[in-house]
Amino acid sequence: MKLKHIQHLYWRAGFGILPEELSALATLKKEKIIDNLFLNSKKLTPLKIDTSELDVILNGDNRLSSRDRKRIQDLSRKKSLELNEAWILRLMNPSELLREKMTLFWANIFVCEDNNTVYTQRYNNTLRRYALGDFKEFVNAVSKEAAMTKYLNTKQNKKQKPNENFARELMELFTLGEGHYREEDIKESAKAFTGYSHNLKGDFVLRHFNHDDSIKYFFGKSGNFSGEDIIDIILEQKQCAKFICEKVYSYFVNDSLNQTHINQMADVFYGDYNIETLMRFVFSSDWFYNSENIGNKIKSPIEFLVGINKVVPINFNNYKSLISIQKQMGQVLLDPPNVAGWKAGRNWIDSNTISFRLKLPSILLNDGYISQARLGESDAMIVVRKEAFKKQLERKFKVQNNWEIFHDNFEKIEVNDLGNYLLLCDLHSNTKRYLKTLSRVSKQEYCIQLMSLPEYQMC
Repeated sequence: MKLKHIQHLYWRAGFGILPEELSALATLKKEKIIDNLFLNSKKLTPLKIDTSELDVILNGDNRLSSRDRKRIQDLSRKKSLELNEAWILRLMNPSELLREKMTLFWANIFVCEDNNTVYTQRYNNTLRRYALGDFKEFVNAVSKEAAMTKYLNTKQNKKQKPNENFARELMELFTLGEGHYREEDIKESAKAFTGYSHNLKGDFVLRHFNHDDSIKYFFGKSGNFSGEDIIDIILEQKQCAKFICEKVYSYFVNDSLNQTHINQMADVFYGDYNIETLMRFVFSSDWFYNSENIGNKIKSPIEFLVGINKVVPINFNNYKSLISIQKQMGQVLLDPPNVAGWKAGRNWIDSNTISFRLKLPSILLNDGYISQARLGESDAMIVVRKEAFKKQLERKFKVQNNWEIFHDNFEKIEVNDLGNYLLLCDLHSNTKRYLKTLSRVSKQEYCIQLMSLPEYQMC
């Protein structure tokens, strides 16, 4: 398998790959490399922060006082930031690489947020649990999560007064796409989800006295349908398989959809709806490694941040720095803009975010000093200019970076070859000319310079 193809696979299935692992995988066949990716993600390691103070309140009786509610809100505000940090640190040091990348993907499909960190954490781990599993079980699990029943108002969906929010988004955003259902289907399916609720701990509860057990008419069928029945009928529509495959293709392959490839994917996915089978097909397909699919996607803010850390490990002394970075790049985990999630692709980049992205490697790895080492400039002069800059800089992110690990990982790589390991897309002619003006005084300086290129935004 070509080195560039392995790099491509590991950027789409993860967050990049280091030279030593790349060299080791180069001796294996494609099937073995892909098998290893899935084998290493068979295990499930839930994301867990300490929520014991919240658990004490939620494990009590079924009535919350106003004081308890205020306590939950106050604790959750703090704990949600802690959960955000824990998730990013997990992405930076994943034990199950592909499962974690898939969890990030599904979080922008089954979009949800909640002001109770216990429910948010449970929801996040549900995404993680089913990320490579049975899609039918996945949809059912999502529909019964406390965070989702609150987010899309299923708790308010009662036979006396149906609420259609979840039924609408289930079809429009989660399974079929706009235009592939009727308004009548929304009304009828909403009846099937009446009574969906949860107890204080977040366990699913069907409130039978709120459930509508009348006959429903949905996609040409009639019956006393439950929520599970509605999901079964939706998955019978091949449009559901195609819709999910379009989402997978856009995220893992190319923003420009190739309907021939998507139809092939849908043929594989439709029927048993096994996510692992679908992803194996994608990663094994020759077209996945076509040149037009390599280095063509703009990294999401999280992919960009985690990718930098892959090359040079970073320790954030204050989680507020992590939140600030996410806000400035336009993607704060656990805080989606709306139920449709983040618009990806070119939407990640505007005049503000691209300016910050280009500066971020220097901010994180060079004490805020933007590396501009020119030909003929000595190490001593660079140090002098950097120290002068630091004195002028009033605010900088408090981080510690581990250049020792970088030098260990890239010890056998010549300075002039660094670009082959850090950049996937072809260089623009202006970039080539610019790089010729830069000094290769050290791997460290040149690494920062490469990470500050527009081309480093791509994967």
